[in-house]
Amino acid sequence: MVLKVTNKVFQHNWKILGLWLDLRKCSKSTFDHSDLTEALIELCQKRHFVSGDNITQDILINGHFNYGHLGMELKRNLATNWWGLMVLSREQVFGVQSPHQLKGNQNYDNGSMKLVDVAALQALLNKKDVNKDILKGHIILRPNLLQGAIRAYIKSLNLVNRKLPFGLAEIGVCYQPFPVSKCSAVCHVLRSAEVELASLVWFSSPRTSGHWLDYWVRQRLMWWRKFAKSPSSFTASDSQDQDGIKGTMLYFKFPWGKEPIETLVNLEDSSLVREHHGNKSSLQGRDGRKNVVPHVLSVCANLDRGVIAFLFDSLQLTEKVDSKLSINKKKVLKLHPFLAPFKVALDMGKGPTVEYVRCCSENCQRGELQSGLATLKQCTCHWSSYL
Repeated sequence: MVLKVTNKVFQHNWKILGLWLDLRKCSKSTFDHSDLTEALIELCQKRHFVSGDNITQDILINGHFNYGHLGMELKRNLATNWWGLMVLSREQVFGVQSPHQLKGNQNYDNGSMKLVDVAALQALLNKKDVNKDILKGHIILRPNLLQGAIRAYIKSLNLVNRKLPFGLAEIGVCYQPFPVSKCSAVCHVLRSAEVELASLVWFSSPRTSGHWLDYWVRQRLMWWRKFAKSPSSFTASDSQDQDGIKGTMLYFKFPWGKEPIETLVNLEDSSLVREHHGNKSSLQGRDGRKNVVPHVLSVCANLDRGVIAFLFDSLQLTEKVDSKLSINKKKVLKLHPFLAPFKVALDMGKGPTVEYVRCCSENCQRGELQSGLATLKQCTCHWSSYL
């Protein structure tokens, strides 16, 4: 059997094949990182994940932006999953709550954000002879959640009958300074960013602290990758801070490069002994038959940066050719079902049965809300977990 194909049909099909091959070459990796960032910001603002004007790459990374309605739900789901894995499913981990403001403490460096009385500061600025004693009563805004767990250590030690290891977990807002612009290194201009951190402080014997650090690195990397569409975007590597403390950083590969999303370090016993004024006898816990001062392992995740990482991970730029050979471009977010703000989407459609479908959907929505399922009504998308 011989099929006869006219020249016009052949040219038409060949043109479609050429367009299809060109589109196959198009992927997220071929786009410039600035175009990807702009596309994500535009989509997140349109879908109410973030809100605000003039949102840039630096603002996203430093957490100086406002969440929209869906963004709040996404972050809440991320925090709920973290708490469920790190606290609710472990017998040796307990929740704590620490104050946002701390009295002046030598354990925090000069980079911490401080609250100073306006009248005292004005008096200081008006005087030629600077008297530093006037600022002794300043309040420090906590830069992390480590100090609260260390202060709660002794009471928590009695809770576990002085048996090691155990951990103290907290999720809360912290205040971290970041440069306003590239020239801030010269003029020392800093801005305070509110970031939500999820912290586990793990107290273990010096003998097993290295083993536990390796264990938590594996557990945390698996947790980040579990919700990712591209798990290889989350990586781990050794690190060392300016004080020489070695640890491990977990990174996400953003379009412009890697950014840290979680820090894991072994602080040994120095911070614990310093906070409790060197009273080692009250700090000792049981490691088998021995009494030892524990090492402190800090596992701290930046939830705000984690939200941005998952939004970038879920971004899909699709292009399709219709029957008229026109290219339709779509930007969608394919989030993991555990993180997606809405678990169910109802497409109302069109036609004479719309009112009937509307009544049915309202009844279904009431039942789903009672079951704890968030429902997006009158949704126009047709893919599971797509927004």
